[in-house]
Amino acid sequence: MQKLHKQLDELESYIPQLDVRNEAISASTVGWQMEHDLLVISSVIEGVKHSDPSKYKWRFKPLKYVILGRGVIPRGKVGAPKVVTPGEITQETLRAHVALCRERVEELENVEAGNYFTHPFFGDLKKKETFRFLYVHSEHHLKIIREMLAN
Repeated sequence: MQKLHKQLDELESYIPQLDVRNEAISASTVGWQMEHDLLVISSVIEGVKHSDPSKYKWRFKPLKYVILGRGVIPRGKVGAPKVVTPGEITQETLRAHVALCRERVEELENVEAGNYFTHPFFGDLKKKETFRFLYVHSEHHLKIIREMLAN
């Protein structure tokens, strides 16, 4: 959980640079990368909170173990689902969304270990795996942002 809070701190620090674009790294802006990540954090945690642990289904998904184990998501292989595709992005909306995500991360800490969410490629992820997924996903977008701002 602490790692996610540090990532949210870092995301928040980039808000003033939300309009920066670096086509060599990504077709999107820094703000798009930030908002997408925040949408994922928010929606995944809501999914975990409202899940029914009795419906959890374990399935062997090699991709899950490779990506979550290595901690690296390959770039440019999959587009963002519509539900986590950002709309209008402003400094105000980003600040509000960071605050909401901070609250939701705290809420995730308090849900039962058996709660889960269903990832389109990884299958059902229980709470512990969800924390790992959120960390890996956020780090993926933070790396993109760092590169966009470094060049």
